[in-house]
Amino acid sequence: MVNKKRLIKTIQKLISLDSQNPPGDERKIAEFVGKYLKDLGLKIKTYAFRNKRVNVLATLEGKKRLKSLLLTPHLDTVPAGTSWKTPALCAKIIGNRIYGLGATDCKGNLASALEAINAIVEDGVRLDYDLIFAATADEESGSALGLIPLLERKLLKADVAVVLDADDFEIVITQKGLVHLLVRVAGLKAHGAYPWLGVNAIDLAAKIIIDLKTKRQHYVKNKYLRQPTINVGTIKGGDKVNVVSDWCEFELDFRFLPGSSEKEILRFLRKIITKYTANYKIEIQGVQHPYYIDPGHPLVTSLVSAMKSLKIKPRISGSEGATVTTFFKAMNIPTIATGFGTEGCAHIADEYACLDNLYNGAQVLVTFLKGYKF
Repeated sequence: MVNKKRLIKTIQKLISLDSQNPPGDERKIAEFVGKYLKDLGLKIKTYAFRNKRVNVLATLEGKKRLKSLLLTPHLDTVPAGTSWKTPALCAKIIGNRIYGLGATDCKGNLASALEAINAIVEDGVRLDYDLIFAATADEESGSALGLIPLLERKLLKADVAVVLDADDFEIVITQKGLVHLLVRVAGLKAHGAYPWLGVNAIDLAAKIIIDLKTKRQHYVKNKYLRQPTINVGTIKGGDKVNVVSDWCEFELDFRFLPGSSEKEILRFLRKIITKYTANYKIEIQGVQHPYYIDPGHPLVTSLVSAMKSLKIKPRISGSEGATVTTFFKAMNIPTIATGFGTEGCAHIADEYACLDNLYNGAQVLVTFLKGYKF
């Protein structure tokens, strides 16, 4: 049975353990999580891909051991900053709220998961599958020292996965992909008093950007996601005010829907650029593919059923931003995301989570894990 007092004690401890990233040091919180699970009889392994950056993997062995389900929250938080009214690591409770860095993102979810595993062990339940638990480092900086190497080096394997990094009992089944690009446009230098003698690369870039923002791309609609977006993140160019600029570069952030690809985006971009110049280069800085899982998949239906059985309204949704779900897609592991934090509280000063949500979240996980069938 889920124990609310124990859960509250756990999240208070987790918040007190500083795991801000940067600078990045998950040792203390990883040690606590590892000991917690080891004391419950789980098999524990730790991996560090850089000094101080510790990941914890644990396994609760099931009866049949033919399949495995992964639960994975993360250990790190963003930096606290200086705007907090109360100390960010003090885990202050006011009414139904617990305030502290990571309360919503993601230590509340971590605490709910630990309590759920504790309840299952106490109840003497043997699941029909192996339950794998991965509390990972470096999520807030891209997971290069956490989930990515764990999956790529096959240190972490599972048949299905549930990412615990969401709010208010949403069930995230789809998300946009992203492409980050740097575009360099070349011009012809001339004296600023005689601009007709040169080709201003900044002018060319401006025309390209306006076209990009006004032209519509073809895309397949998704009822859980908004339309594709383009953001111009940075722009630089020119050497001096009285010189016609012979260079300009700008960075683009494309967010695109399932059914589209980065190749289509590149074709769209090149078609617009070549209307104005042939002297350009495109540097791809990063790509994450979009993701979609059928709402009829057992991961979704089982979690919906678990929530409804506890009179909690599930919210099937999509993510406009890129999440770790795409790392599982690359490994062909069906994945959803869910969580019990408070919407709008991640990455803010005086971050908080609702204690009732965390308690109910632990109950949802227990019901879901006990009832899950492959």
